[in-house]
Amino acid sequence: MEAGTADQPKAELHGANIIAAIKASGVEFILSVPDIHTSAGLLRPIASDPALRLIRVCKEDECIGIASGMHYTDRRALVLIQNTGFLDSLNAIRGVAVEYKQPICMMIGLLAHEAERLPAQSGSYGVRIIEPICDAMGIPHHLISQDADVAKIKPAIDKAYADSFPVAFLVSRRPLAP
Repeated sequence: MEAGTADQPKAELHGANIIAAIKASGVEFILSVPDIHTSAGLLRPIASDPALRLIRVCKEDECIGIASGMHYTDRRALVLIQNTGFLDSLNAIRGVAVEYKQPICMMIGLLAHEAERLPAQSGSYGVRIIEPICDAMGIPHHLISQDADVAKIKPAIDKAYADSFPVAFLVSRRPLAP
């Protein structure tokens, strides 16, 4: 063990804190496919939360159109997907979220990511390319790797809706279940 690391607490990310921030942001609908990375800490608790409505879809790109439709009815939605689903949905994200300037809020679980590394340093190619893709598309993104990062969620969702533009939250570790 390296000197000085024994006293440092291990970073934790609690799903209950993320859910509280989502609710505080005025999000009513969570759009998702089954997600192994965030399932225990987020998806299962969301499914049983009466304040949130979970809409399950077959493919991640379906979430983008549904979230856009929700915006047109003044309802807030959050897309909960893995990085693989984000990659599979790029054309819908490009067309609907970026070109049509829709406030599509995406919470992206970084499957196979080593939580103590930055995504750009991940051993997983599919994780390493997420930030550069967001940058190329002009999508603001925020790393959510510990409880202190959860404070970024509400202001970023509020900004996405105020500016009518997408935002991505990159969840780098499995959120702990309540």
